[in-house]
Amino acid sequence: MTMTDPIADMLTRIRNAQLAFLVSVDIPYSKYKENILKVMQEEGYIANFTKVETDNNLSLLKVSLKYSDRKAVIKIIKRVSKPGRRIYSKIGDLRPYYGGYGTYILSTPSGVLAYHTAKTKNVGGEVICKIF
Repeated sequence: MTMTDPIADMLTRIRNAQLAFLVSVDIPYSKYKENILKVMQEEGYIANFTKVETDNNLSLLKVSLKYSDRKAVIKIIKRVSKPGRRIYSKIGDLRPYYGGYGTYILSTPSGVLAYHTAKTKNVGGEVICKIF
């Protein structure tokens, strides 16, 4: 069975793993997912991730989750742009998420960037997800 939205699947796996207090979670590999995870790691939402090769010649991303005082670091992780309805935005039109405590992850011509980085570079693009 094919997957309609692999990015939403990745975000759901991370959300469910943190609700179950798992140390890590495995996600099917893609370069786009890897770029999103790099941004999440730079922003401090996950501990780290590595690419793992399996016996079936499949690649997985092993994501180490981050907790603080026995609570998940990620409180809310939500997909904004979906396959049925893509959401594009200029950087000036986006308002800080959760008063600046949360962040958006955007796919821009400069690559996958966090809201703060995109604002300094003054580039907009597709709003992939929002995290708090």
